[in-house]
Amino acid sequence: RPIIFPLSNPTTKAECTAEQAFEWTDGKCIFASGSPFDPVEMEDGRIFSTSQCNNMYVFPGLGLGASLCGAKRVTDRMLYVAAKALAECLSPDDATKGRVFPHISKIRSVSHAVAVAVIEEAMSNGLNTRISAEEARNLSDFVRRKMYYPEYVPLVEKRTITI
Repeated sequence: RPIIFPLSNPTTKAECTAEQAFEWTDGKCIFASGSPFDPVEMEDGRIFSTSQCNNMYVFPGLGLGASLCGAKRVTDRMLYVAAKALAECLSPDDATKGRVFPHISKIRSVSHAVAVAVIEEAMSNGLNTRISAEEARNLSDFVRRKMYYPEYVPLVEKRTITI
C-alpha cells in the first residue's frame, strides 16, 4: 500500500488531490494531506475518508503534558510516546474508512491522551518537577481538570421585549 502524503498548503498547491491518489492506486493508498480534502467515492461505490496530517494532533497535548508536569526538557522519547498515543486514538472504524488520524471531532480526547502519555514518560525518567504523588494517582483526571474549555458568556444579554 503506497503511502501518499501531499503536505503542501493550500489545497491548490498540493502535490496531488485525494481523488487522484485513490484513483492511481485503486483505493490501496494510505493517504493524509496538509490541506483538507473531501471523501473520495470510487467508481465501484467504495468511499474513502481523508485525513489532514497536521501538528494539531500532537503539539497541543505535548505542550500541555510538558507544562503540567514541569518537564525539565522534551525528549525524543516524549515525541515517540505522543505519536503512539495519537495512533492509539484511531478507532477501527476510522481505519476502515481509510483515515490515518482520528476525526477532527476527537481532537480534545487526542490531546488528553497525548498529554497523559508525555507526563508518564517524564515521570518515568525523572524529568517531572510538578506532579505530586496525589496527582499522579489519577493522572487522567488531573489532566482533564487542567484542560482549557473555551466556554464564553454572551456579550449581549438575550432578552425578549414585549410592548
